Amino acid sequence: MASSLCPPFPSSCSTSSSSLSLSSRPRFIHNHTSCIPAASASNIVRCEVSNSLNGKPLVPVINDGALSNFLQVGRPNHTLVNGKLKLFSGTANSELSKEIARYMGLDLGMIDIKRFADGEIYVQLQESVRGCDVYLVQPTSPPANENLMELLVTIDACRRASAKNITAVIPYFGYARADRKTQGRESIAAKVVANLITQAGADRVLVCDFHSGQSMGYFDIPVDHVYCQPVILDYLASKSISSNDLVVVSPDVGGVARARAFAKKLSDAPLAIVDKRRHGHNVAEVMNLIGDVKGKVAVMLDDMIDTAGTISKGAELLHEEGAREVYACCTHGVFSPPAIERLSSGIFQEVIVTNTIPLKEQHYFPQLTVLSVANLLGETIWRVHGDSSVSSIFT
Repeated sequence: MASSLCPPFPSSCSTSSSSLSLSSRPRFIHNHTSCIPAASASNIVRCEVSNSLNGKPLVPVINDGALSNFLQVGRPNHTLVNGKLKLFSGTANSELSKEIARYMGLDLGMIDIKRFADGEIYVQLQESVRGCDVYLVQPTSPPANENLMELLVTIDACRRASAKNITAVIPYFGYARADRKTQGRESIAAKVVANLITQAGADRVLVCDFHSGQSMGYFDIPVDHVYCQPVILDYLASKSISSNDLVVVSPDVGGVARARAFAKKLSDAPLAIVDKRRHGHNVAEVMNLIGDVKGKVAVMLDDMIDTAGTISKGAELLHEEGAREVYACCTHGVFSPPAIERLSSGIFQEVIVTNTIPLKEQHYFPQLTVLSVANLLGETIWRVHGDSSVSSIFT
């Protein structure tokens, strides 16, 4: 099943352990490498399971570097240009930043970020960035306003420290859903946020899976749109599911283009569409299904899961129409209440998300699998820094 594009992960990367049952823990799959330069990474993978800490799920750690096929396409030898690449992390997703640094063979830059008693944010770089290409990793995930403000202040600190180029690496772009006017007198908040990031001093933006592609046009600076579908495809390829049994389902009409591209790479699987009518924000009602899912394994694909109303009602409809199993796949697991109750109710065989947004322990449930996008982001940063092709990763 799409094995030429997406080789399966080694079977030794399983998170099963005699000391902890996966029936009550989600699986975390981190495909980061050890702290060696990406250019010298080995193709041999050895996995071991880390120790359980305070009841948290076991995490498989890959000790030796390995690249999926999609990351090797058009891949140049990565070297620092005049040693002038600096990678900094905000506080929104520090674990992802550390994984990216491991993949790239770099140390995260030293930075002091703190909150004053009144909630104001203070940022000071603890090392020189003069003349450097600076990459700031900071998703604007919940709390969106606080993380966005931290990103803006950090960009300003880098600009005032005479950084040559500043790239905002935003794994999750908050306010992305407010990308157009659907009613009179509404704001287009995605454009406002784009203006703020540009005016703060960013020279380039790197974003994972915009809610809609039109959001790229809101920026007056270069935008690299990183598609995380290859990471999910790579994982699904490790499943023992016959390609004849697969059907890719778009949970709404707006996601048809995304689902069609996904289905094409998933052994050109057939496509089904859930037609829904939305009566209000975060409220969805499923109407009918376009396509055949009877006796099939349905893979529902969306860019994000917020309250899970859309995708859970869609899954219920798929079961009513005779689907054998239903998988939910998305890049961004926002998981606002009551998402966990809906996703863990038993209608999904597995819920697959990435770590663009850090998940708290209260977000864990048995069907959850988290995939790491650290290698993908690290490779993209290398290519941007070296003026190499980024789009070749996704073709």
